[in-house]
Amino acid sequence: MKKIIPNVITSANLFCGCLAITQIAEGNFIFASILVLLGAFFDFFDGLVARALKVGSPMGAELDSLADVVTFGIVPAYLAFEWLNQFDFSIFNYGAFLIAIFSAIRLAKFNVDDRQTTPFIGLPTPANALFWIAIPLIYWQVENDIHFIDVSFLLPIYESASFIFIAIILFSYLLIAELPLLALKFKTLQWKDNKFRFSLILLSVILIVVFLFAAIPFIILLYLILSIVQNNYKHNNEV
Repeated sequence: MKKIIPNVITSANLFCGCLAITQIAEGNFIFASILVLLGAFFDFFDGLVARALKVGSPMGAELDSLADVVTFGIVPAYLAFEWLNQFDFSIFNYGAFLIAIFSAIRLAKFNVDDRQTTPFIGLPTPANALFWIAIPLIYWQVENDIHFIDVSFLLPIYESASFIFIAIILFSYLLIAELPLLALKFKTLQWKDNKFRFSLILLSVILIVVFLFAAIPFIILLYLILSIVQNNYKHNNEV
């Protein structure tokens, strides 16, 4: 019985992704974004539960990737597409689905790449999805005047089709880039072994407290910077 528990949690992630698609189709970007956050919660705990119960399996890993390509690939691509359509419909808006394509490639690479046991190689699909769902959530935050620091300066940026297209290309590249990135996998809780992970968590909490949903793009940037610093740190220590 316990063997199916992780797969049920993974299926809950997939269900959230399917529901999110229906909400985007109805123009309810906020609820769709919340569903992606809920899917990310299930995505985090399915592997955790599988390891705790010692019931990990190849099928579970494949199911996880299939769920992720929907919740963290198709959903953000569709969201970016509909977001662009709000301002001006163009055939170029279909370029938003590059996010889905490169998310699928990234997940396929992950499944066959034995280098990704500790670090990630390329941006994880949940991190990419968080960037895209942050856009409507930031608008909701500003519209409801919920802030410690005013973040309305971000709105004109997200209303720029040029910025969105650049972000689509940049994040599509980052998904498959040969760039080692931090994975929040702790073998010990000692500072010396996890200083970059602990720094990411601590600074992310501070950013969320200060900026709320507007913290998400800054956290992703912080994640990339800390990963690059860690790579240089490891390289210098190995020389």
